[in-house]
Amino acid sequence: MQLLLVEDDHALANALLQALQKQGYVANAVGTGEAAIYIISTDPPDIVILDLGLPDIDGISVLKRIRKKHAGLPVLILTARAQLDDKIIGLDSGADDYLPKPFEMSELFARLRVLERRLSTSDTAEISVGHVTLDVNSNSVSVSGEALELSRREFMLLKALLENAGRILTRSALENQLYNWDEEVSSNALEVHIHHLRKKLGSDFIKTVRGIGYQVKKP
Repeated sequence: MQLLLVEDDHALANALLQALQKQGYVANAVGTGEAAIYIISTDPPDIVILDLGLPDIDGISVLKRIRKKHAGLPVLILTARAQLDDKIIGLDSGADDYLPKPFEMSELFARLRVLERRLSTSDTAEISVGHVTLDVNSNSVSVSGEALELSRREFMLLKALLENAGRILTRSALENQLYNWDEEVSSNALEVHIHHLRKKLGSDFIKTVRGIGYQVKKP
């Protein structure tokens, strides 16, 4: 799950990025509305966390421009504007949720999980394919009912594949789910994660589509 944080307070942005990454998200940040619009138009994230008090363009204007081209992109407004009228304007302008500052990280994570489940092929917090079950709320995985330990990136990779069961995901799409902009990615990193997952899940669970990417087939 790839998040774009639009926040011009660098200290807050860095703290949020670290917290989000610890929760298993791939999170990147920009500090202006124009940068956000450019990124969303060229490489749309899965969810946008948008501050309203940006230095170049008001966040509501950014939201309206996003909605013109990306009607279904989940946007969570995170702002110091806590008045009811501000919240109504934000929601009426196309925001999916509105969280005023200050806030508890646990509430932010809960609201993100709600948006995440809307994107998922599953209607619940659990995603099951065959003998493998992944729980979004607890960040846990079980195989035939037995708990399985996965690294953070193994979990993120498996989650992306399960959410898109039946579809082929390209190498670049999967790498975007695993790594932030400022991380160097070795040429065989994805293959290493796939190899480790196959050892834990069974060699046939994740299929290689030669020259394209990987797929988990629906039972």
